[in-house]
Amino acid sequence: MKEIRRQTRQRDTSAAPASPPPPPPEPDFKQLFSDVTPLKSPPRHVHQPKKPSPHPKHRHAQHRLSTLSEMEVLRHMVGLFEPAEQLGQFCRSGMPSQTLKRLRNGHWPVACQLDLHGMDRYQAQDALALFLHRARRRGPCLRIIHGKGFGSNGQPILKKLVRSWLSHHPEVLAFCQAGEEMGGDGALLVLIRRGQHEEYGSESG
Repeated sequence: MKEIRRQTRQRDTSAAPASPPPPPPEPDFKQLFSDVTPLKSPPRHVHQPKKPSPHPKHRHAQHRLSTLSEMEVLRHMVGLFEPAEQLGQFCRSGMPSQTLKRLRNGHWPVACQLDLHGMDRYQAQDALALFLHRARRRGPCLRIIHGKGFGSNGQPILKKLVRSWLSHHPEVLAFCQAGEEMGGDGALLVLIRRGQHEEYGSESG
């Protein structure tokens, strides 16, 4: 039995696996690449977009807004939709009953005028708003030439729009068709509001 145990121990010892070899040493990369010259990185470009201009590209050269206060007058104008009906004349509530008769008969001399020929409805609206604002310094009676609409396929677009705009403008007190010598059906005489220290007089006269 002793001999059998001895032979068994010898077989177990010879069958045991050999110990693994030690791992190789790690390479020294700094030493391996000591003769390599690193490349210089190119300078980085930082994109800076150009700032937009603070001024608009398109302006109406004839009717520029000179001050910020004049920009506010454009808010007085109503929309650009064509009215269904055309006003022949207009007089604001509270005005003397003879206002339209006086206006039509030339009681107030025409201080200045505006010609809207050649403008589309957008240009005409801006031009009219600025004209009414600036005209208060010159006199109460104005003449506005909107044309008879012969160039609009028989539809007087500006003629309707101008009368609608004027009737909604807070500074306009009255308007009527001009006489034949002043444009007839293609022009209007407009009475605008004066300063607080001035009045239009009583109904008599």
